[in-house]
Amino acid sequence: MSKQKLSLQEQLLKSGLVSAAQVKSANSDKRKQTQMQRKNNVVVVDEAKALAQKAQAEKVEKDRELNQLRKQQEDQKQLAAQVKQLIEQNSQRKDPDGIAYNFNDNNKVKRLYVSEAMRESIIQGRLAIVKLAEQYEVVTSEVAKKISLRDTASIIVFNQPTVNSNEGKDDPYADYQIPDDLIW
Repeated sequence: MSKQKLSLQEQLLKSGLVSAAQVKSANSDKRKQTQMQRKNNVVVVDEAKALAQKAQAEKVEKDRELNQLRKQQEDQKQLAAQVKQLIEQNSQRKDPDGIAYNFNDNNKVKRLYVSEAMRESIIQGRLAIVKLAEQYEVVTSEVAKKISLRDTASIIVFNQPTVNSNEGKDDPYADYQIPDDLIW
C-alpha cells in the first residue's frame, strides 16, 4: 500500500488551486523557453536566482565587515592589556611624604608626590608619568617608549631630552640657569 508520490504540479491540480489550462500554459511556456535557449544560445535570467546571489554576496560582505570590526576590537583589548601589564610590572615606588610634582592631564592640574631624585629624573626624561585607569604611575623611559608604541594616550608626562644646537653661541643668558620645572 505504498502511495505514489505526486509532483507539485499534480498536487496543486488535485487540490484545485490551479486549473488544467494553467498547467498546460505553464508547460508550454517552459518548453518554449528551453527551445529558445537551445536555438539562440540565449541565457534566460532567473530573477529569483539573481536575487538570491545578490543577497548572498551582501551577506558575505556584511560578515566580512563584522569580522574586521571584531578583530580591531580584539586587537585594542590586547594592546590595552599589554599596556596595563607593562605599567603594573614596571611601576616605580612613589613617596607619599615626598614633594609634589604637578603636571597637566586633560587641561587639569594633577599632583603626584615623589622623592626629589624621582622628580629630577622625570624632569630629565629618565622617568615618565603614565595613566592606568584613574591612577598615575611612574615608569622608566624605556618602558614609556614601549607604552607609547602601543597607546600614546597613556603617556602623561615624558620629557624627551632635547639637544640644543645653539648652546654656547653668543647666548647672553648662558650664565643663567633656566628651571625645567617649577614647583608651584
